[in-house]
Amino acid sequence: MAAIPKSALWLGLAGLIPFLAAAAVIALRPSMAMGGFDVPLSGYGQMVMLAYGRVILAFMAGVLWGFAARGAAGFWAYAASVTPALWVFFTSFLPDPREALTLAIGFAALLALDWAFARAGLTPPWWMRLRMLLTAVVLACLATAVLPDLPIWNVS
Repeated sequence: MAAIPKSALWLGLAGLIPFLAAAAVIALRPSMAMGGFDVPLSGYGQMVMLAYGRVILAFMAGVLWGFAARGAAGFWAYAASVTPALWVFFTSFLPDPREALTLAIGFAALLALDWAFARAGLTPPWWMRLRMLLTAVVLACLATAVLPDLPIWNVS
């Protein structure tokens, strides 16, 4: 199995930083004193998680489009490549907990699309190793936004 190029690995891991930071804010529930009140910051973690998740899911549609354009897979690859961006567009206006869940579904479906593109020979040989790693972390981070009231997040 081909090794993941260092630049792809490091940049992919760096792309997890906003997810990880947002998940930490959601899970740790910090607050900030403002005008005599303690203002919880976990809502900001949720906003960052959703905004960044939408950007990355739409970005990945572009990556798949690039794979489709390189290969000779035909219409199915082009059609599949636009679905993550359309998913983001049509699910971005849901109430926050549902939007986090739809993003998690979108990233899980993206992994399935990655598999289809890899099986069609449209991706580099190391692609799935990188995508599985990154998707696992993204889904774990999104879990903090989908399930913020689980007892494991009550760290106080």
